[in-house]
Amino acid sequence: MTTTTRRPSASPGRFSHIPTTALRGTERPSVGHARPPSEPLPHHLAGRGRQWGRLGDRRLRGVAIGLAVLLGLLGVRFVQLQGLDAAKYREQAMSQRARTIDLSATRGQILDRHGVAFAYNVDARDVYVNPKHVQDKVATAAALAQLLGQPMEVVFESMVAPGSFGYVARAVDRDVADRIMDLHLQGVGLLPATRRIHPGRDLAANVIGFTGTDGRGLEGVEAAYDQLLAGTPGSLTVEEDQAGRRIPSGERRETTPVAGRDVQLTLDRDLQWRAQSTLARAVTATQSRGGVAIVMDPRTGDLLAMANAPAFNPDAISKFDPAALGNPATNQAFEPGSVNKVITVAAAMEAGLVTPDTPVTVPPQLKVIDRVINDAEPHPTERLTVAGVLARSSNIGAALIAQKLGAQRLHAALQAFGMGRTTGLGFPGESSGQLPPAETWSGVNTATIAYGQGISATAIQMADVYATIANGGVHVTPRLITGTRGSDGAVHPAPAGPTGRVVSPGTAETLTRMLEEVTTTNGTAPKAAIPPYLIAGKTGTANRVDPRCGCYRGYVSSFIGFAPADKPQLVVAVVLDDPQGSHFGGQIAAPVFHEIMSYALAQLRIPPTGAPPAKLRLTP
Repeated sequence: MTTTTRRPSASPGRFSHIPTTALRGTERPSVGHARPPSEPLPHHLAGRGRQWGRLGDRRLRGVAIGLAVLLGLLGVRFVQLQGLDAAKYREQAMSQRARTIDLSATRGQILDRHGVAFAYNVDARDVYVNPKHVQDKVATAAALAQLLGQPMEVVFESMVAPGSFGYVARAVDRDVADRIMDLHLQGVGLLPATRRIHPGRDLAANVIGFTGTDGRGLEGVEAAYDQLLAGTPGSLTVEEDQAGRRIPSGERRETTPVAGRDVQLTLDRDLQWRAQSTLARAVTATQSRGGVAIVMDPRTGDLLAMANAPAFNPDAISKFDPAALGNPATNQAFEPGSVNKVITVAAAMEAGLVTPDTPVTVPPQLKVIDRVINDAEPHPTERLTVAGVLARSSNIGAALIAQKLGAQRLHAALQAFGMGRTTGLGFPGESSGQLPPAETWSGVNTATIAYGQGISATAIQMADVYATIANGGVHVTPRLITGTRGSDGAVHPAPAGPTGRVVSPGTAETLTRMLEEVTTTNGTAPKAAIPPYLIAGKTGTANRVDPRCGCYRGYVSSFIGFAPADKPQLVVAVVLDDPQGSHFGGQIAAPVFHEIMSYALAQLRIPPTGAPPAKLRLTP
């Protein structure tokens, strides 16, 4: 029987009227219709399906393994970045944003023996510029130059310099810094700083020295004790954005600076001022190239004053000749001349060759090999005692005494008194002078060195010689520093230098009586006398060595003495370099000694002893 099938209509449920059995036969479902789940795949497709399944599983496992490895590597890298190497990368990032600013430590003060300041620091500001942020460089440079008192060309150079940071001015006063900030100049900023102040201006400047723009000591005490004075600087590290603006929430690291220690000198500020002003007037009056005045306590070695002329102002260092910025009292050697005769006489007395009353026949001239020796003033043959040779400063008499003594013993005495070596003061650049070996001396050298020609010494060395005699023949190392003081107030005394006997007490006392005669009307320096005090001392008038020609040209005039002579408490040395006109030490150096010593005795309230003056025979 034939069954007729109707075309289904397009209405919903169009196959609902067809019997189920009519769909099961051999008819294929139309393309796009799913095969019932229970019906197996055709034979030729079944194997291929299984093959595709296995391949898909392997691919999935491969992808999963790859993802796992990738995630593992990412995890390891994450641990490395965030854990193991976090600090390194944080530092690298910080270095790109960070700027470190040095924070200066407050420099210690330099004080006199009573705690009055010679030098100290005040608050100041460094002016800097970031050239990349300056829009109108010409206008900015002009504004800064006017406030800073600098040439515009100099300031403009900092505006066009490479980099993102440069100093325009260092250690500017606070009021100037405030006026700069009031201008609101783009790219211009301030940093905290300090400025060195010297309230006495040129007072003791050659001793104190000065500092550079970086605050480091360059000369004098500032250089010698720079490490103690400077302290330990700190630092400030801040983060900035690309425009150079500080990031408020950025990291900030600060190391606090440690203040430097104060250095206390042995100098007396008032005595230093009097010595310096008196010396400056004398240098001007005598038209000298310069001068030195030293006040010293022979018992302790303390230097109460060390004056130099000309001086300089450490607050305006650029206005002075660099050659004048040292300390001639310690650094400038000269032929001492007749002040050296005291060593010759001391050596002969120690050797037992002479006494104050030993007669010496002094001819008008003395020929030694090829040299003719003269005294300062012409005279006929005269008879003097050794005391008379010293009081009247006879070159010929000193040469005759030295001939008895011999080169070896005279050289040994000069060494014992400190010639040819530094004093132990520890001042930077101190000269040792020159003392040729005795083996190189001829008879001429022995004669001329006896009266201070052919050797050289500094003013501090010669003051030290007379301090040894004043101290009973015992040498005490000169001292400029009493100690240091920290910010906590703790004081650390400076160690005392070595001491040692040079001549016997008897020789020192006899020499003192002989030196008293120099300041009487019978000697060469009555202008050094200070009644009613007993004054002992010696004049010096030496030929001046001119380094430009290597010849003698001009004179060096000096007077060195101590008081009270029978109980010495002060030594004063005065040296004038190349005075014009009168050049005798008794005429131009002795009056300077008189004024400085008179002031020192009064200021320190040292009374006269009331002892009678020495009465020695100057002629047999």
